[in-house]
Amino acid sequence: MTDAPSTIAERSAEVLARSTPIVIARRVRGLSDRAIAWLFITPTIALLLAINIFPLIWAVYLSFTNFRANRPNAEITGVGLRNYQRVLNDPDIWIAMQTTAHFVFWTILLQTVIGFSLAYLIDRKFRGHAFWTTVILIPMMLSPAVVGNFWRFLYQPQIGLFNYIVSYFSGIPPSSFEMLGSVLLAPWAIIIVDTWMWTPYVMLICLAGLRSIPDYIYEAAEVDRASAWRQFWSITVPMALPFIMLAVLFRGIENFKMFDMVMLLTGGGPGSTTEVASITLKREAFESWLTGRSSAFAIILFVAVFGLANIYVKALNKVKQR
Repeated sequence: MTDAPSTIAERSAEVLARSTPIVIARRVRGLSDRAIAWLFITPTIALLLAINIFPLIWAVYLSFTNFRANRPNAEITGVGLRNYQRVLNDPDIWIAMQTTAHFVFWTILLQTVIGFSLAYLIDRKFRGHAFWTTVILIPMMLSPAVVGNFWRFLYQPQIGLFNYIVSYFSGIPPSSFEMLGSVLLAPWAIIIVDTWMWTPYVMLICLAGLRSIPDYIYEAAEVDRASAWRQFWSITVPMALPFIMLAVLFRGIENFKMFDMVMLLTGGGPGSTTEVASITLKREAFESWLTGRSSAFAIILFVAVFGLANIYVKALNKVKQR
């Protein structure tokens, strides 16, 4: 009988010893989950701050100064809104903005029309559609540097295949047909290359929209004896419209920043015919070394693209809610 209390105490101590590690493990496990979460999130936040936020704040600061990158030891003085006034009153910059708008409009129009048409054809699932889908996607998988040099070779007046094809249909000698050296043809040469490269991207987004349309809607339309044309305009286009608008948004933002393709093909020439806003910004910053002024120009471009994108996203949300 005397051993009973001690036995009970020993059993209680044993149960407590067994339960305590479980409680501690649960607490440690909860804390470790948070620690792991912050371990993954913190580098991402730090990278975003280092790559995006800090350069943006630094550019905003420089846009109000007379700083020049080729004179890092010179005294930095504030100039107020003078850089913004000079950018907005510079006719060359407005010409570059018009050239950019020309590229953005025609590339988006052609890529949307051709991309949606290809997506509509591939969605029919004809024999060999998987093979042709892969073939169409090849240009999008290439590097812009490869595409630029490849098309620059095709545009050569003497040996370029593109000129020989045009000469065959038009009768114009290939040597007198120069795409990249013509003031009238150089902008269209770049539009053709960009359309060739990025139409597959638009096609993929449109194809995803077409594949998301339920089959029973078309079946119900067939029961109502709706024609194929009626089904296309009443079902296909409205239900795929949010995806089309999304593709236009993505390509519009990217084409507004067009730089590498133009530099590889024409370098902004002949003259300044193909000088888009990004090339003007590069020359202001790294050729004229007007760092403060180029920073102001960059901020203006950022605000313009950001504002237009926000307006467009609101319109896209309204279309989705219908």
